[in-house]
Amino acid sequence: MAEISAAQTDFAALPEVDAGVFTAPLRRPAHVGEDWLEPAQTQYTSEDDRIWDDLFDRQMQVLPGRVCTPFLKGLERLSLGNGGVPSFDRLSRELGSLTGWSVVPVPMLIPDHVFFWHLANRRFPAGNFIRTRETFDYIQEPDVFHDVFGHVPMLTDPVFADYMQEYGRAGWKAMRYNRLKALGSLYWYTVEFGLMMEDGEPRIYGAGISSGPTEAIFALEAQSPNRIMLNVDRVMRTDYVIDDLQPTYFVIESFEDLYRQTVERDFDRLYRSLGPSFTYANSAVIDVDNVLHRGSQEYFLRGGRGSNAQPV
Repeated sequence: MAEISAAQTDFAALPEVDAGVFTAPLRRPAHVGEDWLEPAQTQYTSEDDRIWDDLFDRQMQVLPGRVCTPFLKGLERLSLGNGGVPSFDRLSRELGSLTGWSVVPVPMLIPDHVFFWHLANRRFPAGNFIRTRETFDYIQEPDVFHDVFGHVPMLTDPVFADYMQEYGRAGWKAMRYNRLKALGSLYWYTVEFGLMMEDGEPRIYGAGISSGPTEAIFALEAQSPNRIMLNVDRVMRTDYVIDDLQPTYFVIESFEDLYRQTVERDFDRLYRSLGPSFTYANSAVIDVDNVLHRGSQEYFLRGGRGSNAQPV
């Protein structure tokens, strides 16, 4: 992410997206502007608050002993278990005093360039809705529980908070090289599904794991997935799956290690060497990997979620 050109160091304005840059075709709702921000946080119903509380309680049955210490400290600092969906205004005040971040409401998934812009300015966009009882166990589009419970506690850690801002700033360069998929893979395998060594064992820090009970156990204890130490160049060449448990998890030594591997990397040189498509399958183990656990891939070979395979 290092060596962003001088012309690109002012992140106050939304980045422009050239017509040739490959981005997801998202239609902007009429009631939001180019920043995609909602006018205000949703006024949640009592049933919405009960859903939050039930989701929170379920995760706290599985996360202690599995999630990293900075997540638990962040959860406590922000009082996310005090009952009901937390106020974004309150979270922003508390985060602001800790690491300078805020939480802002968005209606849905937002375009890459808008997401980068908010992160670059230390704003975390959170879904302004919560799942229903019918989608309690699995929702494909991230809701307020995934975004706030999964992501926001980590923003209380100063090093991780800086990493997230630098990730947003890196989006400008990825768009110039038309390599958003590669940068997206880095986000996927760190911010969403990353593991970190703590007391000699992998622990969860990725929001996609910490906000789901099945994956919180599967990522650490199942025999199916690979667990491999993070190598940024390798990860950015690796495909990922968005609608099932992960075939591979990448592990960092610390947030300082993550920051060093990314922010100090010459991404201009890396992007020039990358092809337009991924090099490695999401289940691959290659010769440069530092492998903690080589998975059996049994869950995926049996068909994964679509076949009701057991997450073993």
